[in-house]
Amino acid sequence: VGMQNAQSKAVAYISVMAFSYEGLIEQLKYEGYTDAEAEYGADNCGADWMEQAAQKAKDYISVMVFSYSGLVEQLIHEGFTDEQATYGADSCGADWMEQAKIKAADYLSVMPFSRSGLIEQLEHEGFTQEQAEYGATENGLT
Repeated sequence: VGMQNAQSKAVAYISVMAFSYEGLIEQLKYEGYTDAEAEYGADNCGADWMEQAAQKAKDYISVMVFSYSGLVEQLIHEGFTDEQATYGADSCGADWMEQAKIKAADYLSVMPFSRSGLIEQLEHEGFTQEQAEYGATENGLT
């Protein structure tokens, strides 16, 4: 009965939000399911973990600004495998140049930066040099 309940709960969770396999197990354990029940639920909920990663990436990009590598790192931190995280970042539809522009504006709203300083900060965040330069230029630092 516990395993069937865990499976039903897992199906319910993935129908409303994206989870990694590990994240779903942790959520089920938090709900009081045993390790075995939580694993059974995650194993039998019918999730496509690659698509879960893509959805989680889309969810993140819709509310936060990320570089490509920063998003991959966040998805890995959420429990997705490297392959799933990369797929998620590749599939989320983000415009990485626009993400750099927005992140640059965020930084400039809290402190002044030189062009080179802002570019360096954006590169530290995981943006490519081209993306960082675009972000600086689009925010008036020429």
